[in-house]
Amino acid sequence: MSPGSPSSGAREAAWPPVSVVVPVLNEERHLEAAVTKVLEQDYPGPLEVVLAVGPSRDRTAQVATRLAAGDARVHVVDNPTGRTPAGLNAAIKGSTGDVVVRVDAHSELSPGYIAKAVEILRRTDADNVGGVMLAQGRTPFERAVARAMRSRLGIGGARFHVGGEEGEAQTVYLGVFRRATLDRLGGFDDNFHRAQDWELNHRIRLAGGRIWFSPDLWVTYRPRSSWKALALQFFRTGRWRRQVTRRYPETAGLRYLAPPVAVVAIAAGTAAGVVGQVTGPPWLRLGLVAPAGYAVGVLVGSQLVAGEDPPADVRERAWLPVVVATMHMTWGAGFLLPLRKLGEHSTRVRRFATKVRG
Repeated sequence: MSPGSPSSGAREAAWPPVSVVVPVLNEERHLEAAVTKVLEQDYPGPLEVVLAVGPSRDRTAQVATRLAAGDARVHVVDNPTGRTPAGLNAAIKGSTGDVVVRVDAHSELSPGYIAKAVEILRRTDADNVGGVMLAQGRTPFERAVARAMRSRLGIGGARFHVGGEEGEAQTVYLGVFRRATLDRLGGFDDNFHRAQDWELNHRIRLAGGRIWFSPDLWVTYRPRSSWKALALQFFRTGRWRRQVTRRYPETAGLRYLAPPVAVVAIAAGTAAGVVGQVTGPPWLRLGLVAPAGYAVGVLVGSQLVAGEDPPADVRERAWLPVVVATMHMTWGAGFLLPLRKLGEHSTRVRRFATKVRG
């Protein structure tokens, strides 16, 4: 997954203006590193960075203002709601590039990422291209989260997590878009506080567009730093992935249904086993096979993942089964407990949805 340099032939071609859009909320710790990696990109064409800053509880706004004052390519726009899709749309509206590169404030682009992505857009005639979400942690807990995110055991087999061959995909991490596509489809749907990238990529494919994955594109992702933050992240992600399934039932697949099925099986098996142990028929105790079997599977699977190169140290290895189980159970619980009501499409997105259904 090492980055490459743009070919000499491509360098001689006209490079389109690029706008990097970054939704920012409570990212004092990571924002400067994320913006620095963008500004260090060796991109031959015009480049700007638009930070959509939400009402943060830390010094994020001050960091963003300082970065804008230090480089004329950096601009700051307001995102009063603090929600990711609203921030992305505000940043897109405040940008000018023909190509729009999404970057999150806790991610860092690899060298040559933007130029290589523009080349792939040209070569494949895709509407959105992306690559590998290369999770990297610093503390033992963060390293365990990162290792789980890079494994099939932790988060499934999506290519943008575990790598794979170049080609068309359902979705990609972050994304490098043609502005014309975003304008035509109405941008991100503000109703999807999470999973808005998956929802937009689905609309692109419904409209006959192409999503393209390339393992040559990779972005360093910094995982949550505490168990509570991880559990909340995956619970919310599960809830919002359910909303995508409600709006687009055809997107429900085994990879997304496995965690909620596991939650139901473990909860039902545990309840039956307890009843059988206390007052009910003895055969109900067999229900305990479900939680016990899951626990054994996670423990054994985690140790196998921990042995992959580079092998985990003792503290990372100890955290790994806890992290994996947390990802599965909170995501599954979130999927089973969706939001009560999903709002209507935004006006621009609704126009597209009406056209597709009509």
